Amino acid sequence: MTNRVKPWQGIMVATALPLRADLSVDYDAYAEHCRWLVDSGCDGVVPNGSLGEYQTLTPEERARVVEVAVEAVGGRNVMPGVGAYGSAESRRWAEHAASLGCGSVLLLPPNAYRADERTVIAHYREVAEAGVPIVAYNNPFDTKVDLTPRLLATLHEEGLAVAVKEFTGDPRRAYELAELAPGLDLLIGSDDALLELALAGAVGWIAGYPNALPVSSAELYHAALAGDLETALPLYRKLHELLRWDAKTEFVQAIKLSMDLAGRYGGPCRAPRLPLLPDMETSIRAATEKALAEGLR
Repeated sequence: MTNRVKPWQGIMVATALPLRADLSVDYDAYAEHCRWLVDSGCDGVVPNGSLGEYQTLTPEERARVVEVAVEAVGGRNVMPGVGAYGSAESRRWAEHAASLGCGSVLLLPPNAYRADERTVIAHYREVAEAGVPIVAYNNPFDTKVDLTPRLLATLHEEGLAVAVKEFTGDPRRAYELAELAPGLDLLIGSDDALLELALAGAVGWIAGYPNALPVSSAELYHAALAGDLETALPLYRKLHELLRWDAKTEFVQAIKLSMDLAGRYGGPCRAPRLPLLPDMETSIRAATEKALAEGLR
């Protein structure tokens, strides 16, 4: 684990959610998974992110997932995703997180439509009323809203964001962001850009593939942050074929399959996600088995 000054720093795993064969949530398995991740070198968990299939959960399930994570690893180490179509709903989820003592929340911009900057700022203002530190989530591929370095600097200057999960995979943004908002923490958002963003000044990783291979992922992260390329580069090369799946449409199914192969229960997904196509499954299975054969875990 990292000696974190701030609760959103370090390796915060965007947790996959174990579903039983009947697609009900296995809360006991989820609690065990959260504890195992922390015991394996990660710093905390991010429940109700896209990897946790929050869009398919009932409000009761979504609330309980956060509560279970807090019970498992402590509120400071939990960063719930609070994305929703409405700003008021996102604020309610942030208030729920605050009531449980969560150290931060992860907030997408408005994503029901292509919002302009004025709307984005108003959205973050509304959720900030909950009083819990906000990590902005920049994923313009899925939300169609780009949190540019200039817009992020505005959010940070107003006290509406303490950090950003940067999912564009473009390390050039890290340098512009450091110039415009040096106090805003940069968090790695896409697994396959880990090394580049770590070298560019990231202080955390909201991670996907540690769900399956946390020990080796943590070793890679710490080596990358330390600039230890002799350790980081070989690990990065071994893991990268898997890490690339984090940025693909089928990332949830891919990571859950790797979990199954690594001896962790991944299990099925809820609709509208479908099982992997045979060629995809073959590719992920081969890459995971190769990683395991090389001693990655």
